[in-house]
Formats: sequence, C-alpha cells, structure tokens
Amino acid sequence: MSLKTIVAAAFKHLRKNRLQKVEFIYYIAIDRKWMNKEEATLLLERARDAGLINLQEGVYIPGFDLAEVEIPLGFKPSTAVLKKEDPIERLVSEIAGKAGTDQRAIYAEMNMITHDHFDDRLLPEAAVMILARRYQVDAGTYRDELMKSLVQQGDKKPD
Repeated sequence: MSLKTIVAAAFKHLRKNRLQKVEFIYYIAIDRKWMNKEEATLLLERARDAGLINLQEGVYIPGFDLAEVEIPLGFKPSTAVLKKEDPIERLVSEIAGKAGTDQRAIYAEMNMITHDHFDDRLLPEAAVMILARRYQVDAGTYRDELMKSLVQQGDKKPD
C-alpha cells in the first residue's frame, strides 16, 4: 500500500481536514497499532517530503484531494513504506505524473530507449534522465542521487 493511502486513512478515519502531529502519530501508533511512535514520526516526515501533507500554522493538511483515495476494507500498511525509494523510482513517478500516465508506461519507455537506441548499453539512471528531459521534468534534484547510485554500482563490480 502506498504512503498516500496511509495519510488519507488518518484524515478520513478521524474525519478531519487538519491534524496536529500528535493526532497523526496517535492514530498510526496507538489507535491502529500499525507502527510504533518512532516509525509513525518517520512516516510523517516521509509524507511531508513527498508533498502528501503540508504544515500550515502548526497543523498538517493533506496535499492532495482525500476523495480520490479509496481505503481498502481491512487496510493495514507494512513498514515497507518507510524505506526510502530509489531515486529512479521517484523520478519515474514524477515523470508519470507530468505525462499523465502510469509508471509502467514510463518503465516500458525506458526499456525501449535502452534496448532500441542503445543496444542495452545504457544504464537505467541515464535512460530516466533522458525521459525527464523529454517530458520537461526538472531532474536536478535527482542528479546527485543518481550519480551516487552509479558510483556504488561501479564499486560493486568485480575487477
């Protein structure tokens, strides 16, 4: 389940459009027992970083329309949502949003660029940057992370 679904669940189940930090953490950690307090705090930070919630005058408000998110019956998130996404995944998500398509279509386009135009000699980090430029998405914030990812991959390769 997505981070967006968890955030929407807190606002919808509490029937509020604004939540204080303690209300959000209480709902996640104590009321629903989905996570502990530290994980709930981290979840709040990740949601804020992702633009899903905004802090205004000491309270959090959703950064999206709550009505567009459906909370499945028996919904219970895992702590996997706390893991930081790969920069490629985040950039693909942003490109998909700008292009008005789903992420699978963007990954398919990345594969097509890599395979058809570069004979499988182009790394995904470069392919996603090409697509970011094609769809006019500012990828400057991802550049350093993508470069770090490439360096780490290079360090792992055998000599």
